[in-house]
Amino acid sequence: METVDGIEDLGVIRNIGQPELRIELNESRLARYGVAKEDVQSIIEMAIGGKSASLLYEDERKFNIMVRYESAFRRSENEIGKILVPAKDGSMIPIRELADIHTITGPLIIYRDNHARFCAVKFSVRGRDMGSAVAEAQRKVERQVKLPEGYTLKWTGDFENQQRATKRLAQVVPVSIAIIFVILFVLFGNARDAGLVLLNVPYAAVGGILALLITNFNFSISAGIGFIALFGICIQNGVIMISDIKNNLRERHPLEDSIKMSVKSRVRSVLMTASMAAIGLLPAALSHGIGSESQRPLAIVIIGGLIGATFFTLFVFPLMVEAFYRRMLYDKNGKLVQRRL
Repeated sequence: METVDGIEDLGVIRNIGQPELRIELNESRLARYGVAKEDVQSIIEMAIGGKSASLLYEDERKFNIMVRYESAFRRSENEIGKILVPAKDGSMIPIRELADIHTITGPLIIYRDNHARFCAVKFSVRGRDMGSAVAEAQRKVERQVKLPEGYTLKWTGDFENQQRATKRLAQVVPVSIAIIFVILFVLFGNARDAGLVLLNVPYAAVGGILALLITNFNFSISAGIGFIALFGICIQNGVIMISDIKNNLRERHPLEDSIKMSVKSRVRSVLMTASMAAIGLLPAALSHGIGSESQRPLAIVIIGGLIGATFFTLFVFPLMVEAFYRRMLYDKNGKLVQRRL
């Protein structure tokens, strides 16, 4: 993971250890002396930790009477090694002959998640969006790391929160577009004009997606927010354009002239809206400082989407409006059959 561009501060989360006495039973020695493993474990448990021999009752309360060795016989590795264990032939064997006894530094805290122990590897992402950095790290880890049976690998932290938010965003965006359609339907009074205006959305989305691909950014939460803001801008341009075309038609102008007049009158406002937004977001799109991993995708999506949406609004959208309106206003012979829209 150290070779992944953007990943820094890589390390394993460790805790301060504490002394731990480890007694490792030797199977071959146990078999040689004829000592059962369970007998050794039972004596060690009683000698060091203590066992309940009886109960003491005091009124309604009861207390365990614990039996264990005095501290002098269990304070060190040497003393514990002298504890005797009975063999099958009746002889007494010291534990040091049956096990390896040594002191190690054990964990002070055992980390668990859903009752399962885990070891955490931490890292930071700088100068790059989290999604692409983690995706590259996942590919490298999958190729090079083979986990033993019973072990699992899980990517959590901020990345897990981002994935959860991305799924939520995938639900919010369609709902937002549906609400926008309802508002447009109420505004225009028909589904035709509302649908025409919504055609700006795919072109804006294509522009934003191409911008992400060109700059090698993955889809992220900030990019999703940028798409939502972008949809609002491109729909606003579509509403302005189609409203102006309908006003010209109501003033008895021919369809082609109405569309040309609207494009000429609105080209400046559309271009200024897109250029001001793009210029304002350009520093964020080019930034490389702290927080740029969240600013850059948003700015890149809006700038790329505005380029696609502006081209569509000025060149493609008028042609589509003309095609739809011509079918309603004129017959096959080109004769005007309907004036009101």
